[in-house]
Order: sequence, then structure tokens, then C-alpha cells
Amino acid sequence: MTARNLSAALAGAIFLLLTPAAMASDDAERPFRTISLSGTGEVQARPDTARVNAGVVTEGADARSALAANSAAMAELFKSLKDMGIADRDMQTRNFNISPRYAPYNRAQPARENRIIGYRVTNSVAVRVRNLESLGPMLDKLAGAGANQVNGISFYVDEADNLMDEARRRAIADARRKAELYATEAGARLKRILTISESGARPGPQPVFRAMAARDAKESVPVAAGEQTIRASVAVTYELE
Repeated sequence: MTARNLSAALAGAIFLLLTPAAMASDDAERPFRTISLSGTGEVQARPDTARVNAGVVTEGADARSALAANSAAMAELFKSLKDMGIADRDMQTRNFNISPRYAPYNRAQPARENRIIGYRVTNSVAVRVRNLESLGPMLDKLAGAGANQVNGISFYVDEADNLMDEARRRAIADARRKAELYATEAGARLKRILTISESGARPGPQPVFRAMAARDAKESVPVAAGEQTIRASVAVTYELE
């Protein structure tokens, strides 16, 4: 074999050895074809728990008398709650405030505008109600026990973990459904999931007012619990083939 033929043979062998590696390198550096979509899943559920913020506002000529009146009223309020079966762990003081009351503005005597004429004491408690059937009668009894301030009632599902997981499963299925639709229309197929992230998961109240009628509307406050929507959102990136 001549030197020229030997050089040509060696060059051919080197080419055969390097070409697969070079092609593999090109494939590794070639970007994936991907598709990224979001999915949403929802589950509706009837609330099983309520939170009520109720309290007492009292006024007096001085701070001590206003506080004494308020403390007595709140003691009666807490006693009534316990008599209704509300556990200590389901009651929490949320707001306590002592503030002066000023004389109303008098155009004839503007200098007396900031004169203190008494004091106001506000004390409120957040109550968790685990038996919604007792909510209406409880509101009536709170008023009878001296509660003269109710800031609002909120409903929610106490144990929502299983419902949240079902919402997540539906969100994943929704994302895959959309991805398969887009991939099919583009002449491709889904290969594998590259990334997945939860962009939002929350129980959000969406009241669909269904009256929880009291047995006797004359004896208790009628309330409506509605429905709550448990919602989850995910973002998923698929590789296409």
C-alpha cells in the first residue's frame, strides 16, 4: 500500500469514528420542541364551618366606666357562647380598643371641638361555628346576650385537603387535554413532561345562595351558606416528538 493510499484509509477511518459523535453532539445541542400550557381544576363543595365576628361596644363618661360596662357585657357573651357548646379553642379575641369621644363641632364655639366628652370601648371575638345548623339560633342568642356589633360571617370548608388534591388532578388533566389538542393540530405528539408548577391553589368562596332555612324564622336569624369553589392552577411544559 502506497503512502497516499494509507493516508486515505486513515482519513476514512477517522471520519467514521468522529461522525456518530458529531451527530450525537448536534442532537444534544438541538433545542427541544416544547409546548407550555396552563390548566385549571375546580371542585364545588358545601361549606361545613362558619366564622362570625361579634362584639360589644360600650360608652361611658370616663374610660374606667366604659371598660367596666364592656367587660361585664363580654363576660356574659363568652358565657352564652360556652352554653351554646362553643369550645374555648373556637373563640379568639380579635379587636380591643379604647378611644375618646369628642364633642361635636359647634360653629359658635369652634375652640370646644376637641373637648373629650366620654370614652368608647370596643371588644370583639371571632367565633368558629362547626355546626352550621346552629348558626342562625346562635346569632339570635348573641344579640340577646349583649352583642351589638357583628362585622361579618364567612363560610368555608374546614378539611379541604382532599378537595384541593382533586382540583389539582383536574388541573393536570385540563393542561394535558389542551396540550394534546395543540400538538395534534400541529402534527406532533406529546412525549414527556419537562416541567410542572403550581401557579395557584386556593379555596375561594363563590356563594350560590341556597337558604339554610331555620326551623322557625321567628326565633332565629335565617342564613345562607352557599357553595365554595376549591380551585387549583398548574403550568406544564411538554416535550414534543
